[in-house]
Amino acid sequence: MSSNGVGVGVGVGVRPGNVPVYHGSDLKVVDRRVRIAELVFRCVICGLGVLAAALIGTDTQVKVIFSIQKKAKFTDMKALVFLVVANGIAASYCFLQVLRCVVSILRGNVLFNKPLAWIIFSGDQVIAYLTLAAVAAAAQSAVFAKLGQQELQWMKICTMYGKFCNQVGEGIASALVVSLCMGALASLSAFNLFRLYGDNKGKNSSGRW
Repeated sequence: MSSNGVGVGVGVGVRPGNVPVYHGSDLKVVDRRVRIAELVFRCVICGLGVLAAALIGTDTQVKVIFSIQKKAKFTDMKALVFLVVANGIAASYCFLQVLRCVVSILRGNVLFNKPLAWIIFSGDQVIAYLTLAAVAAAAQSAVFAKLGQQELQWMKICTMYGKFCNQVGEGIASALVVSLCMGALASLSAFNLFRLYGDNKGKNSSGRW
């Protein structure tokens, strides 16, 4: 996190002292919209995170080469293992946050103070960077598997394991959406955190979320 931004998906306009301040009915409307948006993002991440992990984790294909059976599986490529683990962590983390969001919406009086805001903000940042790194690593490996690398004598693996590569591609696409949603959540949690330091801190010092 730098002085000009706050991480993945967080623009330069979201920082302490530069967050719009709302009061009264406007504050309630903004709170409700933010809570609903957060809930939607986290539900999408839960669903697609599990889908990405399942698509890649269960992907196998057997190929017979000169009477020898060769089985392709995701554990053969460490980047795919990293992607499965990262999406599993993201889905589990957002599932816990979904429970908090649901309770917050139903009760409407869950305490949302600065320490809790910092915890959520930090957690979203870590998961956002984790999913981004996993997608980048998997995408790079997928390019080599698809196109090969003649200089290094790396074969085009996807010419032999077409079904395997297609399912991996679907998993990477789902993981990419997870990463983008986590970037949006990083911005949202930054907004929730930094508005606690705005001009309304005196009127909203109780931190009701």
